[in-house]
Formats: sequence, structure tokens, C-alpha cells
Amino acid sequence: RVNSTVPLIGRSGLLDDHKDNIFCGVACGRGLMANNTYCITSSGLLCLFNSSRHLGAWVNLKTSTASSLEVDEDRIFCGCADGLVRVFRPSDLEYITTLQRPHCLGVDVTQNPPHSHLPASSEPRHPDTLALTFDPRGQRLTCVYGDHSVYVWDVKDMGSVRKLYSALYHSGCVWSVEVYPELPQASSACLPPTSFLTCSSDNTIRLWQADPPALRQNLYSQDLLRILYVGERSEAAGADGKAGIRVLAISPDGQHLAAGDRCGNLRIFGLQFLDELVNIEAHDSDVLCLEFSPPSTGVKLLASASRDRLIHIFSLEKNYSLEQTLNDHSASITAVKFTGEGPEVRLVSCGADKSIYFRSAEQVEDGLMFSRRHHLVEKTALYDMDLDSSRTHVAIACQDRNIRVYDVETGKLTKTLKGSSSDEGALLKVQMDPSGSFFATSCSDKTITIFDYESGECVATLSGHSEIVTCMRFSPDCRHFISVSGDSCVFVWRLDSHMITTMRRRRGLRVPQAPQTQKQPNIRRETFIMLPQTEEEEEEETAEPRTPGGQDPTPVTPLLQTNGKMPMWFRKLNQSKASTFVQSEAGTCQVRSRWAEQQDTLTICSSFTPSPIRSPEEEEEEE
Repeated sequence: RVNSTVPLIGRSGLLDDHKDNIFCGVACGRGLMANNTYCITSSGLLCLFNSSRHLGAWVNLKTSTASSLEVDEDRIFCGCADGLVRVFRPSDLEYITTLQRPHCLGVDVTQNPPHSHLPASSEPRHPDTLALTFDPRGQRLTCVYGDHSVYVWDVKDMGSVRKLYSALYHSGCVWSVEVYPELPQASSACLPPTSFLTCSSDNTIRLWQADPPALRQNLYSQDLLRILYVGERSEAAGADGKAGIRVLAISPDGQHLAAGDRCGNLRIFGLQFLDELVNIEAHDSDVLCLEFSPPSTGVKLLASASRDRLIHIFSLEKNYSLEQTLNDHSASITAVKFTGEGPEVRLVSCGADKSIYFRSAEQVEDGLMFSRRHHLVEKTALYDMDLDSSRTHVAIACQDRNIRVYDVETGKLTKTLKGSSSDEGALLKVQMDPSGSFFATSCSDKTITIFDYESGECVATLSGHSEIVTCMRFSPDCRHFISVSGDSCVFVWRLDSHMITTMRRRRGLRVPQAPQTQKQPNIRRETFIMLPQTEEEEEEETAEPRTPGGQDPTPVTPLLQTNGKMPMWFRKLNQSKASTFVQSEAGTCQVRSRWAEQQDTLTICSSFTPSPIRSPEEEEEEE
């Protein structure tokens, strides 16, 4: 038994003239070459060490840099700069071939054959090969490149290597995600259904599709529809040296896309062709939030807020000309929202200065002018904000991990909800679903939690991102949840069937009928509930199987874990049934699962089952 760290004692290889090189990869030989060791240097040398630790052979890869290698019984794959993968024979390092390169940097995925957005005078460049892995059973080589793209090659026949799969992803922090709205007239939509856009520090805006068609639409990715390159990295770098597109917003009519970068520039694109229409030098620092006014306001405005403490109001009808500038905040503005119905248009904003401003619009000769109506100061910083489905209340994510809900009309606090399941970290983002039934929060612990908006019950906890979640959205059809993070990943989550049913019914949408033969998996819940069952179902119910060869589990958690309020989806499910739950006091219950046995069953009384409590007359007859 080892209780401490044990160093691995090995023997040093004799490097001879290559002792000053930096070795970035090593692999042991396979098959007949199992006694050999292969190494690769960052300068582009492949070295073979024999069983005597001597440098038996070395070869120059003829590349500026090398990063990785993978060894098979018959081949050695070396990942090099500019997308090169060189192949050698393990016995004597004889050169075999070079695999074809991936796409060029700046590729236009909609063009066939491939086309780059770079000028024709510049030499095309390819992303460097960073990592390799080989599957000997399927004879497939997987390559990861410097722009975070992934390729899978079929190398069964080295004379005809072909690509089996490829995917292009963001290569930097993903800052924002926006879903394409559902329009009253589908014919006026510029993008296909279930489309959404993301922006990143790699100076790209990417168009994705949550439900891609079975037929591949381009040569590079199944779910990536378009890549929009916004300037060069040197152009978009801010004062702190950081570059990229910071925030996105889509107009309610689905025709325009607004993008704010880290230099304070505001760009307007047409979604029909993704061409740039307007470019405005709006702010002196990062544009942190953008918001279009909804159709219910009766006006067409765009609000932009920045780290420079300013809010700019632009008019869409005047080609995005500046209408007004608001300078009430004393620190970075984290969120801004339009609400109200024309002519009573309101604007709500919050920021890192712990202030919330409620403004109302007044009609003047030149247009609308917003003036302060209510001003609140909280005790903690305010990081994000979203409106409920009625747009009469605003939910604000606070640094103390609470969600505070305010009335937009009066500016008064209506309720406070718990916004995180942990006791550490700060609450960063909040997002309401389109129906107003649930809200999602992201915390600095890199997790996402979904709560019931009415009761505050935790419905689900999502984990998987390796960095903080920077933005998240519910899809308009209430079927998906999309999250982006600083780890350059975009996650599309499939929501639980109970949540989908609740949201779509509240929105008045058709609830999809799930096939009866396929059981929908339940999401992880904090509240465990058994539904009422009829007398026939109780007789047909079989005992839960035990874990083979294991001991009976001990009850550790009560079956019903609530704070006194059932989730809204559960109360709605039983509105037509006057059900009463009675739990035995003789023992405790445990969570029902596949390998768990409940020692004391939960007795359920409903209008469909007889009462388990016997009357005094029945007891006397039994005696």
C-alpha cells in the first residue's frame, strides 16, 4: 500500500548532439518495435532511442515547429506546424507520406470549393496540428488543430487517405449567444429554424443550428452554417490587448444583428447575407450589453451599454442615429432592458455600482427622451438582469447569490429567490424561459442551475463547462437550452419532457406527443416526488431489485425534500385531482432508484384509492 508520492526511477537517454533541444512528445514503440522509444522536439526533429538508450536514428521533419506524435506498429504520425502530419516507418524512420492539410484559416464554409476571406495576395495559412490520437481497430487518426477544429482521417490505406469527420469550433472565449426569434410569418425569416449565433474572442460570429438536417450542408461541419469574420485581430484589440466580439443582439423582426466588440465599436449586420450595414464608434471601452426594443413598445430603438458607464440610445428608423446618451451610472453597466407598451416605454438598467435605474420615455419634438423615475441602491453588485414573460417584473442576479424581483412600474421589491445551490461564489447570469415558468442562473463555480420561478424550487443542475458560463439562452420552442463559456465551448442541452410540456402549455403552443415505447429520461432534481397511483397499479407494482452481491442500502435521505412548497409543474399536474399524501411515521424513506429498496413504502391516499386509515368500527370487528 502506497501512502505517498512515489517517484518513477528511470534511465536517461544519451542525446549526444541533441541535448539542447526541447522535447515536446514521447511514445513507446509497439509490436516488434516495443523496445524502442520515439521522441519529437519542438524544433522539428524525430528521434529514435533503442533498448540501450542510445540515439539510434533521427530525422528532420522539415517544419518550423512540431508538437505531437502517435506511434502504431507500422507507422509514426508526427503533428507539425501549418496543418502538416508526416508519417514515418518505426523501424528505420523512413519517410512514408504526408497527410493532406485541413482547411485554411479564414475559410468560408459556405463555399465549395473552399474559399478564404483573406486577401488573394496573402499566402494561405493552415492551423497548426496540436494533438494526435490513433485508433488501431478502426484505423482512424484524430487530429486537433490550433483553431480548435477536429478532423478524423481514415488511414487504412495510406495511398488514399480520406476525411471521415470534421468540426470547426471557436478558438477563444465565447462571450454571447443569441437565438433566432420565432416570427409570425415564417416566410420573412432570414435564418432556418432552431438557429442561433455565438461570438468569441477569436473575432468571429458563428451561425449554428440546434437541430441540423441529416444532409450535411457544407464540407466542414454538420451543425455550423456560417462563419462571419469581423476585422483582423490587430484591429479589434482593445486598450488592454484583448480582442473579440463581446455581445450580440437580434432585432425583433429577425432582419438585423447588432454586435459590440471590446474596443467599443458597434456593428450592424443584415442577417439575410451577413453583410455589414453600419459601423459606429459608440464607446470607449467594452460593449457589455445590447438590447432592441420589443414590438410591444411601438418604437424601434437599440440601447448599448458599456464599461465606460454610458448608455446610448439609437433609432433604427433613422439608420441607427444617436438619439440620447444616459450617464446615471458610476460604474460598469451590466444589463439594460426595454419594457412597457407604447406610448409608456420604460428602460431599466443595473450595474456594478449596485444601482438600479427605472426610466420612462417622454415624447419630445426630436423623438423619445428617457428620464429617471426610480433609483434603487442594493448592498451588493448587480451582474445581470432579465424580464419575466409579462415584462412587468425584472429579475436581477446579485453578487450575494440571490435573485431579486422588482416591479417595473413601482420599482419595489416583490420577492427574493435563491439563485445558487452552493454557498460559495457569486451569481453571474440569469435567464428567464419564454413562458416565465423557470429561470436559469450561472455561478462562478462554473455550474448552471434551473429553478421554478413561482416556488423557487431547484429543478436541475447542469455541469460540464471548465470555465465560467458567460451567457445562456432558452430556445423559442422551449426544447433546448444553450450555454457558452470561457472554455470556448458551446453546449446545447435537451430539456426535460416535464419542463417542455409546462413551458409550451403556458405559451399556448402544441405539446409534442412522445412515443409510448420510448421512456424519456428524467433530469436530476432536488425534489423527489411519487405521483398518485390507482389501486390496480399498486397491485401490479413489483418489488425493486437489489444490488447483486451487495448489502441492502440504508435510508439516508427523506423521500420528500421540500421547503414547504411543491414545484409549480407538480401542482399544475394535479390541479384536477384532489390528492392527499400521507407518509408513515414508523420509519424513514429513501430515494427510489434502480438498485435501491425502500424499506417503508410511502402510502398515498387520493380520490381514486381507499383510505389506509381504518375506522374504529373496523378495528372493533377485527378484535
